[in-house]
Amino acid sequence: MHVPVSVSTVTAISALLAVSLATLIDASSGQKSIFSEAQAYEHFMGRWSRRLAPLFVRFAGVRDADTVLDVGSGTGALTAAVAKVAPSSRIVGIDPSASYVALAQSQHGSRRVLFEVGDAQHMRFDDAMFDRTLSLLVVNFIPDVRKALGEMTRVTKPKGTVAAAVWDYGDGMEMLRAFWDEAVALTPAHATKDERNLPLCRRDDLAALWRGQGLHDVVEEALTIETRFASFDDFWKPFLEQQGPAGAYAASLSGEDREALRLRLRGRLLGGGPDRAIVMHARAWAVRGTIP
Repeated sequence: MHVPVSVSTVTAISALLAVSLATLIDASSGQKSIFSEAQAYEHFMGRWSRRLAPLFVRFAGVRDADTVLDVGSGTGALTAAVAKVAPSSRIVGIDPSASYVALAQSQHGSRRVLFEVGDAQHMRFDDAMFDRTLSLLVVNFIPDVRKALGEMTRVTKPKGTVAAAVWDYGDGMEMLRAFWDEAVALTPAHATKDERNLPLCRRDDLAALWRGQGLHDVVEEALTIETRFASFDDFWKPFLEQQGPAGAYAASLSGEDREALRLRLRGRLLGGGPDRAIVMHARAWAVRGTIP
């Protein structure tokens, strides 16, 4: 049975939702980030996070009228998916990028939905404020993920759910695997830059972290989506937008090396044939746990 949201919680969330976007402060203002340009991120990864988000919402068990916190809300894919499934829910999304927050608020903000600049490692919310605290494709980029998970646990109600998902950068995210395989084949010394080296992206990594935080009923599951590109350029050009580690890597190359990488990728994906649509798959590992 779903426990009704208390009047005090509704009041607190309503107060958050009343905050004007004009009062938000970008904690990283003036600093170039691999996750900073909202429209560029949409071209590069946002379209795939939008396809993954509904699967993750279902996995996290979101119910209508839940109060939900979206940690690392980006351009709003997860919050939009929650709002669609649970239209009576009140949702707050936080992200360190003011550019992402502004785009998300303009596209998805409403009377029940607010986006604001915030740091997952130092959240301003009261204890036990949310029914579900969720994070999509973010936790492996947080500098102190254990501190962030502690904060996510703190702001979630007893018996509430804390859930997250990250791409399987080693084998399951084919778009990035193709990119890094060819990049490392060209320059083996750059193997350390390969996103397969990121933390928490392998089977059981997230589950172990969740159990270490003392969460109960921990479940980990693979979520897979299809990634369809209209052409080779549709695959390649988003890497030039300087978002994420792969985009930053592409931007760091000389023009000659970048062209060599482009040609290797085209050969890998199209062989010697003409341009065509390309279908790939992307797998994420998702975890959920219950607050004692």
